[in-house]
Amino acid sequence: MNPEILLYNTLTRKKEVFKPITEGYAGIYLCGPTVYGDAHLGHARPAITFDLIYRYLRHLGLKVRYVRNITDVGHLEDELADSGEDKIQKRARIEKLEPMEIAQYYTDRYHEDIDRLNVLRPGIEPRASGHIPEQIAIIEQILNNGFAYVIDGSVYFDVMKFNQSHTYGHLSGRVLEDLVSGTRELDGQDEKRNKADFALWKKAKPEHIMRWSSPWGEGFPGWHIECSAMSTKYLGETFDIHGGGMDLLFPHHECEIAQCKASTGKAQANYWVHNNMLTINGQKMGKSLGNFITLKEFYSGNHHLLKQAYSPMTIRFFLLQAHYRGTVDFSNEALNAAEKGYHKIMNGLRSLEGLTQNKNANAELNINLNSEINDICKQCHDGMNDDFNSAITIASLFQLLKHINSFKSGIQQIDTLSENTFAMMKDTYKTFVGDILGLSEEIAPNNPDFNKDLLSIILDNYTDAKNKKDYATVDMIRAKLKKSGIVFRDSKSGSEWACEE
Repeated sequence: MNPEILLYNTLTRKKEVFKPITEGYAGIYLCGPTVYGDAHLGHARPAITFDLIYRYLRHLGLKVRYVRNITDVGHLEDELADSGEDKIQKRARIEKLEPMEIAQYYTDRYHEDIDRLNVLRPGIEPRASGHIPEQIAIIEQILNNGFAYVIDGSVYFDVMKFNQSHTYGHLSGRVLEDLVSGTRELDGQDEKRNKADFALWKKAKPEHIMRWSSPWGEGFPGWHIECSAMSTKYLGETFDIHGGGMDLLFPHHECEIAQCKASTGKAQANYWVHNNMLTINGQKMGKSLGNFITLKEFYSGNHHLLKQAYSPMTIRFFLLQAHYRGTVDFSNEALNAAEKGYHKIMNGLRSLEGLTQNKNANAELNINLNSEINDICKQCHDGMNDDFNSAITIASLFQLLKHINSFKSGIQQIDTLSENTFAMMKDTYKTFVGDILGLSEEIAPNNPDFNKDLLSIILDNYTDAKNKKDYATVDMIRAKLKKSGIVFRDSKSGSEWACEE
């Protein structure tokens, strides 16, 4: 029997018990990237957040259909006014390429950067441009139900009409009257009936390259209709979890909810989950501020705000140290601390591998110690069951690590643990570090030539030099390895390598 999972639902603004529509199954839709530039920190956080949710639900035995889309058309520069140039087409014009060349190029680079964070690929990754018929079909349903109107080849959602029988603004907590009165005059709004209305389909101007035939003439879909079409196609008219960053809450997700309700009469998703935003040195990330850092720049250290390169696992660990609904501020100091913490956790895995029990009939169990370790193992699960709070889980793993290191050093006697407690400690630590938190081994991020086999050979040479009292060679090996972030640790049982903490 699976544990009870509490999940914060943005729609209701409270934690609720997660109850999948179909027992044993779960459907998740995450709004993916608009592929017109390299992935940055804002892309990393939702990818890691929902990777964590995906991993944990699968760990509990649920069969999860995870869908994350690629937006390759329809995302205009001015999202509120439905105006401006298509972001991908603009990049294509600047680089003198076809829009689909831009979309493919940056999709490949997105995968490359996100894969390095050990984010599992979704089961389905649909592209907006590949689902034009589905989008047209939903728009026709909305028109037939009286919640949209056509003007000169463009189709707009009638927010005022929708709000007469439903509530527009429920997700974001915005009041429609305030939205209308507070909306400034923007280009492209003169043909709308009301300022708050949004585009379902836009008539293509002569210079617009990406266009498709529709019942209303040649044009392209609005940004919001794409996710409504792709999510319901693969997960059904109502599915379990819809996610994304807080920046998508309005207008994107608010419009998605309205579109689905207007077309099917049903709720799009039962749980809306949003990760919070990121800042860099206390400031919002933006190109105009000069603090816009891509993942590739983090990996290479090639940015004026970075004092060094930071490995993908350091970034992953840093993000997981905070609850997904909390704000996260990136700084060199915070990343350095995360790097040390990550190395401690991974060194703990190697220490754990070397722990064995030699039980004998006279071994006396330490009841208090067994109880404490069992409680810590339970806390690892409790953290995840409480709204996927990875911060609590990681704190519990550090508590477990203290015991692992004490057993290794001999401060605590491992034979005082019961076999069940010992097995639980090993399984909990390994499972949460690797399978659930998704942390993988980076032996020497700044020296990719190192691997475990090579380190084993170097360790043999180091041990041989130490036995021969060739201290010059011992010191030389230590010094060279330290430059790559690797140290050798000596003990009564021999020598071993570890990442520098």
